[in-house]
Amino acid sequence: MSKTTVQIEESWKEALQEEFDQPYFAAIKQFLVNEKQAGKTIYPPGKLIFNAFNTTPIADVKVVILGQDPYHGPGQAMGLSFSVPKTERVPASLKNIYKELANDVGFSIPNHGDLSNWASQGVFMLNAMLTVEHKKAGSHKKIGWQNFTNAVIKKISEQQDGVVFLLWGNFARSKKEFIDEMKHHVLESVHPSPLAGNGFQGNKHFSKTNELLIQQGKTPIDWQV
Repeated sequence: MSKTTVQIEESWKEALQEEFDQPYFAAIKQFLVNEKQAGKTIYPPGKLIFNAFNTTPIADVKVVILGQDPYHGPGQAMGLSFSVPKTERVPASLKNIYKELANDVGFSIPNHGDLSNWASQGVFMLNAMLTVEHKKAGSHKKIGWQNFTNAVIKKISEQQDGVVFLLWGNFARSKKEFIDEMKHHVLESVHPSPLAGNGFQGNKHFSKTNELLIQQGKTPIDWQV
């Protein structure tokens, strides 16, 4: 079978080639083409769908932050879970993440929501669904993306050691089955969404993550953005 060509960073292309050659992945691509031809607006823009992969090669992954769905408003989704471009308002969940960072590690709260600085340090910000239709949360939940992103989580678990997985909310926690907890660290809490109340506050996941990285002789994350 001929290899499917996907514009993605080389180490990920190699690690995930089997997935790209699966029928379900061809079906995802065809679905997105059909939706665009039908005049539907899809987020993020095509060149940013694999932004998390292109910014953080698999060998550089030290931390995984798992989200569910890209933001579904214009200009928000940028292919990194929880992150928005500097031109966009900071979403409510990210405000709560910033609040916890301030209390946990003395983070200075910025006036933007661009988390690219984390990605360049080895924080892999993966959404379980990599696309969404304009103003329709969860609209691409059943088109096959979870087959792909579950395989991504498994591949990180297999190829890396000592990765810190941050699983926020029940959906993210459900992905724990794909992680070898003998090799990796899993930190769990409620989701940072205001809908989950204040349960996210006080989890100290950011300082705990750095402690775990330092124990392994890895460079801690500078959380400031």
